[in-house]
Amino acid sequence: MARILPFRAVMFDRDDRDFTPVTAPPYDVISPEQRRALLAKDPHNVVALELPEGPLDPTAPDNRYETGSRRWREWLSTGVLRTDDTPAIYVLEQTWEHEGRRIRRKAFVGAVELRPFADGVVLPHERTLPKALDDRLNLTRSTAANLSQVFSLFSDAARVSDAVFDRALAGEPLMYATDSDSVTSRVWAVRDADDIRALVDLLAEQPVFIADGHHRYTTALAYRDERRRADGRALVGEEPVAAYDHVMMALVNMDDPELVVLPTHRVVRTGPGFDAESFWSRLSEHFEIADPTGTAANELLSAERTAFVVKTPDGVERLARLRDQSDPGRIIGGTHSNAWKRLDVTVLQEMILAPLFGVHPDEPATLDRLRFVKEGHTALEVAPDEIAFMMRATAMDELRAVALNGETMPQKSTYFYPKLLSGLLMRSLD
Repeated sequence: MARILPFRAVMFDRDDRDFTPVTAPPYDVISPEQRRALLAKDPHNVVALELPEGPLDPTAPDNRYETGSRRWREWLSTGVLRTDDTPAIYVLEQTWEHEGRRIRRKAFVGAVELRPFADGVVLPHERTLPKALDDRLNLTRSTAANLSQVFSLFSDAARVSDAVFDRALAGEPLMYATDSDSVTSRVWAVRDADDIRALVDLLAEQPVFIADGHHRYTTALAYRDERRRADGRALVGEEPVAAYDHVMMALVNMDDPELVVLPTHRVVRTGPGFDAESFWSRLSEHFEIADPTGTAANELLSAERTAFVVKTPDGVERLARLRDQSDPGRIIGGTHSNAWKRLDVTVLQEMILAPLFGVHPDEPATLDRLRFVKEGHTALEVAPDEIAFMMRATAMDELRAVALNGETMPQKSTYFYPKLLSGLLMRSLD
């Protein structure tokens, strides 16, 4: 169902294979201070392309998009960037330490045909809140390039793709880089026709699931539609023939046990008049409340059903486990599937945050009282007017079931670690 092609990557032309000085985290997590620090290490760091200086107003003189366009073309013409000699599908390996053991996550990077979500070929897995896409769309217009990858998942329970990965990893990498979290990324090129065909055929049999980069994908689709209109092409029903018909995508096997998915915890600002005793009483209607007997993380790992570690503003920390008789499929209204209703994140949203705190994504004005925290111990460091909910990670089978139903999970249902580095591979859309 998903069509993938090899492409000629644009990459930095360096004397050595260490790309660390020119790589950066994803653009949307970089602060102004981090941007300055990255450019201080190397003025050609990719952040100069991803976040060019200048006004965001595209009509203003020397705006961000004019700067990005000028820099992209200048770096290509002066040799800062080079285009690979022949098309390839690229193998990306990331290695890091996780809970005392060495983890390696493998992906292959190709040009995947852009399809509207309604086609059921490229599937979103979680709800994203409204976000201005103008900035990324304007930058794509000005550079005509994919500067970073969409991170997606495919299914390969038989591990057919492992043979291709292993053959690639037997050679010398094209490049490597190590980020600030000591995650090392290495890249190889797959040019063998049989290996490429094996990957193309594997993807042709199934949909892919976006893990991270829903906004990047939406931007690429909007840009494709603009270019098709400008070229007098139909938006639907036409075979992909141009570079802009595809988006650069890193694809990871969702059946690989090395795939690490972490939870994102919730902290809610309670507001004036919060009464802890009343809260615990209302929570106990559907949850068994108990004092933890071990560490918070271990309590959640051992839970056999939906559970949260809850810490109230008075410092009380307890374990809340969904009661056997409290069936989310019955309690939560609406037309969503039982798979969606039984997600931990759904239970928290629909059975706790909305009824007890009035916080719900369908009411955007309430969301300024909700924040998301990656680290569990950080989430439990509550302020005097906050309550924390430490969560379990969403399982891959849950993600798959919900996405195949054509549904999206609540925001921040998954945290795929680590993020993909920007600055290793780029792709021209001209």
